[in-house]
Amino acid sequence: MITSEFIKQIPKTDLHVHLDGSLRIPTLIDLAKDQKKKLPSFTVEGLNETVFKEKYANLDEYLKGFALTCSVMQNQDALQQIAYELAYDAFEEGVRYLEVRFAPQLHMNNQLSFEDVMGAVDKGLKKAKKEINSKLKNDEPEFEFGIIVCAMRFCNEHFSEYYKNFFHLHKYTSSHDVIRLLSLELAKAGIQLRNNSDIQIVAFDLAGSEYGFPADNHTESYDFVHKNFMMKTVHAGEAYGPESIFQAITKLHADRIGHGLFLFNTDKVYSSDIMDKKKYVEDLANYIAERRITLEVCLTSNLQTVPEIKDIKNHPFKEMLNHRLSTSFCTDNRLVSHTTVSQEVELAMKSFDITAKALKNIIIYGFKRSFFYHSYTKKREYVRKVINYYENLEKEFGIAD
Repeated sequence: MITSEFIKQIPKTDLHVHLDGSLRIPTLIDLAKDQKKKLPSFTVEGLNETVFKEKYANLDEYLKGFALTCSVMQNQDALQQIAYELAYDAFEEGVRYLEVRFAPQLHMNNQLSFEDVMGAVDKGLKKAKKEINSKLKNDEPEFEFGIIVCAMRFCNEHFSEYYKNFFHLHKYTSSHDVIRLLSLELAKAGIQLRNNSDIQIVAFDLAGSEYGFPADNHTESYDFVHKNFMMKTVHAGEAYGPESIFQAITKLHADRIGHGLFLFNTDKVYSSDIMDKKKYVEDLANYIAERRITLEVCLTSNLQTVPEIKDIKNHPFKEMLNHRLSTSFCTDNRLVSHTTVSQEVELAMKSFDITAKALKNIIIYGFKRSFFYHSYTKKREYVRKVINYYENLEKEFGIAD
């Protein structure tokens, strides 16, 4: 029998977790007080009641909390502390490999460069990694991490001081093209810093509202990182349909897809050129399966941002399993969604027909499909260590396939 304790102890990944959505509330309160920032409440209970709720009306309400978290993440000390605490929070519930994503341009200002922002987050994660790994037994998989930089599908001059300056410098350029340039600038900055430092940048991402802001505005930036051998993930199929996912894969060379929630939703296939919508969706699912493009599944977050799902059993994760797609359990935002990877696994086990063998495969997919910072040979050694440790826990808990 799969127990909560077994789920907590098995080595896990979190491949889709936003730094600015995963603060500790006491840290948010302390930083806001120190920086003289306004909050709707300065108590944990008050913020949970007014901002970080158990349920949200829609995606827009879900995203309101990010304005508060980002407001206190405008200096290196805060960024380092938040990254450090996130690493520990993840490790304490069994996460051994963590890929932290965020949009650096939201935190850049006249005093804080791209290198400053990335260096602070990397420093916090490395500090936690060193402390954690110094206490592990020889047979345990080490704690490892990667950093994913996010471009934004949509932004404007109000998003940050950096965005304000960038839009002002390009005031004769359409906002559509300014966003394209911002994305390309981030891609170039990410590649340059990865190549000239030991900051553990592993991938490029595209986040933000899908509807009205198609991925093809970012083909230049994704072509650039693709040609420079950086891995790629894309938020797609979270608010739009299968065509958005197809575009992410074919236009942006996506190695993984963030969410993919509406992959099987024929009602969200809008192109008049697609006559047989059901066939289109099936072909897309087979295309994803054949290429082992992993879906970063965020069950709790999806329930909160898309209330029309209503019940977890209506989540398309069931179809993902039926189509044998490569999936991985992720938190998305540990604070905003009040969740952990262990809770996501438990939710899935209670809601879907997942055998012990299937669970093991999903967990191991997370490690295999990670954007591991070190060489492929080291990654293989790391994954083998994870598998051995997992199988020892199976024996200890008396779990058979």
